[in-house]
Amino acid sequence: MTSKSADPIEDPAPHRGIVGLPKEYPAGFHLPPHMHERAQLIYAIGGVMEVATAEGLWLLPPQRAVWMPAGITHEMRARGNVSLRTLYIVGEVCPFPLPTKPQRIRVSPLLRELILRVVQMPEDEMPDAHARRVLDLILYEITWEADGVLYLPMPRDKRLAAICRALIDEPGDVRSLKEWAEFSGASSRTLARLFKREFGSNFLLWRNQVRALSALPRLAAGEAVGIVAADLGYDTPGAFATMFRQIMGEKPSRYFHKNAEI
Repeated sequence: MTSKSADPIEDPAPHRGIVGLPKEYPAGFHLPPHMHERAQLIYAIGGVMEVATAEGLWLLPPQRAVWMPAGITHEMRARGNVSLRTLYIVGEVCPFPLPTKPQRIRVSPLLRELILRVVQMPEDEMPDAHARRVLDLILYEITWEADGVLYLPMPRDKRLAAICRALIDEPGDVRSLKEWAEFSGASSRTLARLFKREFGSNFLLWRNQVRALSALPRLAAGEAVGIVAADLGYDTPGAFATMFRQIMGEKPSRYFHKNAEI
């Protein structure tokens, strides 16, 4: 990720410590690398948003958000139509230390309603007493989470990075590690060693994680499991469902239903 186009975006409502903005993005929309003077809480109330830095990328289905500290270059892609609700936060307004690296957030029902309330607050008005209570509470309602399966680290090795980017763009690619070796100019043995060193896992496990994450926005949009499975290179829906459950901890038909209950 380059810094060439990573100019800071104008600070919204500079007179307020916390401000929320709604955004609607069509499927496939790409917001190129940029940074902000404020920290962000990036949350999609509908659809699945991909948020990426030089270190890796997060996929954000509903009930999950990501914290993006100020000054960190990042880019975003809409996986399907996305309704985004973003909070821009000045660190000085928080009574406790905030993460200095991107971190995932679990969005509870209360936090979701607080975010929606902040987004509705007029940007050009100072908050009244009730609004200030909402703004104060929202910081205490944040629950930090380990990145887990919804985070996909990106490698430092350029040969491996080319393979990983290609698989993210085409997760149904069925090429073996030996075939990827011809693509990258490195031997399959070298690639296997690089996967182990960079990710602590093998090629197949990393590819399965890419496929499971790629399936999320399509499943969220209501696509049939069989169609998604075929597009991702699986001979049967059952084989795909087995992989998905191993990675995500729940079968495809239950994943969004279960997480909507949180």
